[in-house]
Amino acid sequence: MKLYQKVVLAGLAIIVIFAGATQASACTTLVIGNHATKDGSTIIARNEDNATNWAKHFVVHNQTSQGPTHYLSKGNGFTITLSPKQQRYTATPDWTSKHGTYGEDGINESNVAMSATESTNSNKRATQADPFIKKGISEDAMLDVTLPFIHSARQGVQRLGKMISKFGAAESDGIVFSDKNEIWYMEIGAGHQWAAIQIPANYYAIIPNQLSIGKLVLNNSKKCLISKGIITFIKRHHLSGYKMREANFARAFGTNNKQDATDNTPRIWDGQRLLTPSRKQNIQSRHLPLLMKPDKKVTINKVSDVLSSHFSGTKYDSKGRWVGKYRPINMPMNDESHILQIRKTVPKTIAGIQWLAMASPDTSVYVPFYTNINATPQSYQIGTDHYDPNSAFWTYKLTSTLVQPYPTSFTTQYIKPIQKAVESHMQRALNQSDQVAEQLASTTALQNYLTASNQQKANFAQNKFKQLNAKLITQSTSEIFKELHIHINKG
Repeated sequence: MKLYQKVVLAGLAIIVIFAGATQASACTTLVIGNHATKDGSTIIARNEDNATNWAKHFVVHNQTSQGPTHYLSKGNGFTITLSPKQQRYTATPDWTSKHGTYGEDGINESNVAMSATESTNSNKRATQADPFIKKGISEDAMLDVTLPFIHSARQGVQRLGKMISKFGAAESDGIVFSDKNEIWYMEIGAGHQWAAIQIPANYYAIIPNQLSIGKLVLNNSKKCLISKGIITFIKRHHLSGYKMREANFARAFGTNNKQDATDNTPRIWDGQRLLTPSRKQNIQSRHLPLLMKPDKKVTINKVSDVLSSHFSGTKYDSKGRWVGKYRPINMPMNDESHILQIRKTVPKTIAGIQWLAMASPDTSVYVPFYTNINATPQSYQIGTDHYDPNSAFWTYKLTSTLVQPYPTSFTTQYIKPIQKAVESHMQRALNQSDQVAEQLASTTALQNYLTASNQQKANFAQNKFKQLNAKLITQSTSEIFKELHIHINKG
């Protein structure tokens, strides 16, 4: 076996060991209202966690008036009749649809963004009263049957809520919708029970794999939407969280147990410590707030810092190795990380930006992709569960793998400098392409230009990381020989 292959396999072995330390389906969500961001954008973001070798693609579904009217999930058999009139929308599906599409995140032509889902857990009492439906709607189908048909974040909640009420849900999930003005966060608590809140414009929320919506604001549909009869349901089945005509959704349907204390609330603590350092909190607290104001207006780079964090700079920091049994935000099972930004200071034709970091954001880079496009970069359309040097996913996954044996030295010496350089280039390229795009009146010319701009940014970032990977392989072999020499001398 060649030495460079040994290096890669050694890194993969470490990742596999880490994979057993937590649920593979875990994710972390961050949402930020437009009064809390530096440029007035709404931002919804999430690390999608699944497996160490599961490639994600980036695709665009073009607008059509003759779209498929019959949807059948390959994941669980969920089926629904759809309108043939469907908007253009982007998505990051799995490399295979064998187990379902799992579109996960995207922005449609109305500049409505959706991220689905944040996997959560419901308590036994709630699910015994209203069990999940085996062929109900689930994560694999949500994006494809919702995003092409909505024109606002609020409409997203309403459409998905109607589907849950009619067909039932197959699982407990958190879902986020945004447009240029609003962000709505929605949770499914049982087979037909759900709630959603509008995120206040000057607040943010860090959401782990735990039902988090608290007190329901009844009789105010501008701030809160709920499934029909949910209050009666909570009372009838004697669920927790109901008192004096007030209901707490998380207490009624969610959990707050030992697993939450190690896997979930520590991530809230970490994100809030980065965005609101003035607020001193305990990582072992069971009752951290869902909503909080940032100390400073939040930028895309700061969102990246949060989604890349493994308790960075604290005594719990060990590059995602669960020091103290606390599960970090960034981890080797990150398949992709997205930041969905709807901008208010540019024309609506270029307002939607889907920032994508393939694999783990800590060792990857966010590339800003326009969503008013007719195709996605070629390297983002390929890749399976086997290494492919041409695949964007596998380029960035290889970086993550090579860093694993030498997390501190390689990150400081190689990863951070290239990330900083590529991030600066991405921002300059985005600013320049914005200026050109604003001068293009023709829809076709504009889409062609934005599509080409995406391809250029993707090529630049991937080429830089391919060069980095070559350097890391070379340096890894040197490190192996050093360790071997020390071992022989000691022997």
